[in-house]
Amino acid sequence: MKASRIATAGAVAASAVLAVSAPAFAHVSVQPEGQAAKGGYAVVDFKVPNERDDASTNKVEVNFPTDHPLASVMPQPLDGWSVKVTKSKLAKPLTMHGEKISEAVTKVTWTATGKGIEPGFFQKFPLSVGALPEDTDELVFKAIQTYDNKEVVRWIEPQQEGKEEPENPAPVLTLSAASADGHHGSSATAEDASDTSTAAPASSTSASSSDGADTTARVLGVVGIVVGAAGVAYGVLAGRRRTAG
Repeated sequence: MKASRIATAGAVAASAVLAVSAPAFAHVSVQPEGQAAKGGYAVVDFKVPNERDDASTNKVEVNFPTDHPLASVMPQPLDGWSVKVTKSKLAKPLTMHGEKISEAVTKVTWTATGKGIEPGFFQKFPLSVGALPEDTDELVFKAIQTYDNKEVVRWIEPQQEGKEEPENPAPVLTLSAASADGHHGSSATAEDASDTSTAAPASSTSASSSDGADTTARVLGVVGIVVGAAGVAYGVLAGRRRTAG
């Protein structure tokens, strides 16, 4: 009976570790390099992980929101990838810096010319974008990830308030407020935003050392707690056994 209790405690500990490890599976996401302030320009990175063990990602498509179109979208060259920027006519023209804009970027497509994103790796796809809208707090993109085994994963599901994260959430770029002096973050002009000297390195495939270390630290921390709890339980059981003896 006592051995059974210890085995049960071990099973609970293992389940806890698995529960903490599960969120480590990443999704396609977008983050700014620095700030993405309303009304300004920014460099943003679309982070695409490979979630398969037996296939490589060889194509990534990012569809831009049509309710808040962006007139300026410039990709950074990446070794091992070709890129295509698709523009479409706007139903309602924009005015930027006194100039009327009648078309905007609706999609950017990266296609691997080499191995693509292999299992166990991720890739960042940098873009200079602007001017960012001033009448919304976020931009929702829709990303389509294609593997070399023909599998297609559509990261297009919006996050609904008060509900759990969907299985394939769409990348969301959170916009910060413009500063009080009227400047729109650290990248106030298209020229500044297009300067890739501080952008992500143009490597074809990158290993997530920082993200991996962070996730590993969290998992090890929980493992330590669980193991410690199991040790206490074992000590209690051992004490009862000695008392009964």
